Amino acid sequence: MAAPGTGAPLNLRWTIGDVSPAGFEALRLALTGARRLFGPDAAYHVVVNTVSVEEARRRTGPVPDAVQWRAASPTPPDALRPFLDAGMSEGTAWKFMPVQIDPAVREIAFDNDVILWALPPAIREWLARDDARLIAEDVAMGHGRFAALAGPEPRNSGIRGTPAGFDLAGAIAAVLAEQPARLDSELDEQGLQVAALMRDAAPLVVREAEVSICSPFPPHCPALGRCGAHFVGLNARGFDWDFYGRPAIDVRLDHWRAHRAELYRRVGLAAPEEAETQPAAEALC
Repeated sequence: MAAPGTGAPLNLRWTIGDVSPAGFEALRLALTGARRLFGPDAAYHVVVNTVSVEEARRRTGPVPDAVQWRAASPTPPDALRPFLDAGMSEGTAWKFMPVQIDPAVREIAFDNDVILWALPPAIREWLARDDARLIAEDVAMGHGRFAALAGPEPRNSGIRGTPAGFDLAGAIAAVLAEQPARLDSELDEQGLQVAALMRDAAPLVVREAEVSICSPFPPHCPALGRCGAHFVGLNARGFDWDFYGRPAIDVRLDHWRAHRAELYRRVGLAAPEEAETQPAAEALC
């Protein structure tokens, strides 16, 4: 499959597990938006963990026919296995199972809650080059135990791009050899990915103004970005804390509902009847 206008093969990949209903709805919107942007010549893969492929497809609902569904690899890469606990705490390591769909093919891995309706400039440039890596900007540092190797700027692994022939598994092994640390959290997983992409070259960066780190909780941005939004925290089924006297999960879901109708419109779908009609904040953070 070819990237838009380049003739070069392109894999797009999402990872999904036993997340909240809103997380599955976000995946449906993400797949639909990506298909409109990247077109019929890219390959679309959803890698499923902790639930069956059939159950994940059911929970997600209608998606473009081009989407290919597959079960996650049964075990993590050999280099990573000694650094994981038996339960893979906080879902750590599912993005590495497999690490890449095909290392010979350029790939963008998206979190299921990253929804695009326009191509950010960094992704356009990445598509036009054959040697570039890609990562997203974050609003705060969150690189866990790999902070010393992940660079001085906040980065978010919700968007991760690798060029054809890039050995991401080898880069991860090299980071772990330099910083042998157990992965205990999503921040450790994120920092490991950022550090692997930072080795020997600086990735192109999708800016937060373009794809906002979108949630009602500071320092995140409550508004949509110019090209998309990453709805961090949407996959959670609950939080064990309150926000200004309200259960945080209720605040998270109210924020999602306030944007739903507009998100459906932007990716070209008819909004469900229950979608909120109230306008959502549009100012950039």
